[in-house]
Amino acid sequence: WDGNARVYAWSDEYGDVGPEIAELEAELFGSPEDRDQRIGGGLDFSAIDSIEVIQEGPQRIEYIKTFEDAGLHPVMAKNVELSGYQVPTPIQKFTIPAILQSYDVIGIAQTGSGKTAAYLIPILSKLMGKAKKLGAPRPNPLTFQEGIDNVTAEPLVVVVVPTRELAVQIFNEARKLCYRSMLRPCVVYGGVPIREQLGLLSRGCDVLIGTPGRLKDFIGRPDKVTLRRLKYMVIDEADEMLNQDWEDELRPILSGGGKFSLMKAFHGCNVKYGLFSATFPRAARTLAKEYLSASHVRFRVGRAGSTTVNIRQMVIETSREKKNELLLTLLEEMNGVRTIIFVNSRQAADTLDDFLYNMKLPVTSIHSDRTQVEREAAMRAFRSGQAPILVATGVTARGIDVRNVMHVINYDLPSMEYGGIEEYTHRIGRTGRIGHRGVATSFFTDRDEPIASVLTRTLLETKQEIPAFLQQYIPENYAEGNKVKFETESDFDPNDVAGAGDAAGGGWGG
Repeated sequence: WDGNARVYAWSDEYGDVGPEIAELEAELFGSPEDRDQRIGGGLDFSAIDSIEVIQEGPQRIEYIKTFEDAGLHPVMAKNVELSGYQVPTPIQKFTIPAILQSYDVIGIAQTGSGKTAAYLIPILSKLMGKAKKLGAPRPNPLTFQEGIDNVTAEPLVVVVVPTRELAVQIFNEARKLCYRSMLRPCVVYGGVPIREQLGLLSRGCDVLIGTPGRLKDFIGRPDKVTLRRLKYMVIDEADEMLNQDWEDELRPILSGGGKFSLMKAFHGCNVKYGLFSATFPRAARTLAKEYLSASHVRFRVGRAGSTTVNIRQMVIETSREKKNELLLTLLEEMNGVRTIIFVNSRQAADTLDDFLYNMKLPVTSIHSDRTQVEREAAMRAFRSGQAPILVATGVTARGIDVRNVMHVINYDLPSMEYGGIEEYTHRIGRTGRIGHRGVATSFFTDRDEPIASVLTRTLLETKQEIPAFLQQYIPENYAEGNKVKFETESDFDPNDVAGAGDAAGGGWGG
C-alpha cells in the first residue's frame, strides 16, 4: 500500500542535519531535468502575479515575494529547491509567513493553488530546528526489532483530509519536505489493515496524515497514538469533509481525545490550527469559530469557490445519447494527453471504463466501491502514463494532484443537489494547477439546466467564451470588466468567524 513508501530514516549519529541519500533523493524528487519540467515548464507567472489575495481579520501579514524572503530552515530551503518550486503561489506568499509568525490560519483558495505546500513548508520548517526537543523518543531505524522496540506514536502535526487519495498525495509531499530531517511522516486511512499501519506508527511518527474515520480509531487507542505533543492541527479540504458528514469524526480529533482535552484545559496547551479549503460553507465557518484563535488570519485567493483563469473552459451542448461519440472525438483530438473524465455515479464510471477499454483506449477508473489496492493501482497506472485516461467520480478524485493533467472532461456535470458549481470548481482544478495551463470540457444536456445560470457566471468571471445556448443566462446589465455577483454559501461576513470561543479562553492558538 502507498503508506509503506520509503521515508528518510533518521539516526541520532547524524547531528543536526542528515546526510544526502542519492537513491532516496532520486525517488523523491526525480532527476534535475524532471524537476525543471515538472514545475518550471509552462508556468504562467504573469497569471500568478495578477491573482488578488484578500486579507481579513485584525492582523496584517507582510507577504513574501520569494522563498528566500521566508527565512526557512536550511534543510527546508534545500528541499523546496529540490522540489522544483521557483516562486511562491499567492496562497503561499501569505500563508507561509503567517504560520511562521505562529498565527492560526484560514486559507481559501482554488484547487491547484499550492495549498498543501503553503502549510507544510512553514510548519515543518519551524519544527526542524526544534524536533529533538519537541519530538518523542523513537527507536533506531537501523536496529529496530518489531515487537521489542515499538513506541507510541506522538505526532507533532496532524493533517486531516477527506479522501484516501488526498491523504497519500499529502504524505508524498511530506516525504519530500521532511528529507534529511528527523521528522518522520506517516499516513493512515481505511481500506488497509490496521495492523500494517500500526507497524509503521510503532517506529515513531512526527507528521500524521489521515482520513477522519481511521484517525478517530487510532486516537481512541492512547497506547498506540497520543496527541499530547501536538503542535499543529490542519484540516485540508474542509468543505468536502463536512459535505461528507465527517463532523462527528472530526470533533474527537479536534479536541485531541480525553487526556489531551484535560491537559489543554488545565495547562493551556498551545496548538496552532489551520483550515484550508476551496470554498467556505456555513458548516466550515461554524467549525472555525469554535476552534480558531480570535487573532487568526484569513486569506482568500480570488472569490471563495472561484476557479482559475489558467483553465480554458468549454461547454458543449449535446444529448445523453451522443456523449460517447463526442467523448471519442475529444480524446482523438487530444491524443495521448493525460485526461480525467468525471461522471456522477459508480455505475457510470464502470460503464464508461468498459466502453473506452473496448474501444482499445488506455483507460483506468476509480470510485468508492473499489478496494484500496485497486484504487492505488489505478492511480499508479495514471501517474506513470500506462493508462493516461482516468474515469472517476468527483469524491474519489478530490485531491488528485498529478502533473501534466492537460484535460478534464465533465462527461456528467455535477447536479446542484450534489455539489453544484463548487464541485465543478474542484473537478476542473485537477488541470491548470499552480500556474500551468489546462483545458476543461463539459457536456451539457437538458438535465443540466439547473446549473446553467451559475455556470455562466463562472465562465464570465474567468473571461471564458459563452456558448450561444448559455447566452440567455448572462446577468442583466452585465458589462465586460464588471465583477460578477455570486450568492453562495461561501460568501461570508469578515466578522462571521471571529473566534468568539476564545473570549472565554476556549479557542486554540493560545
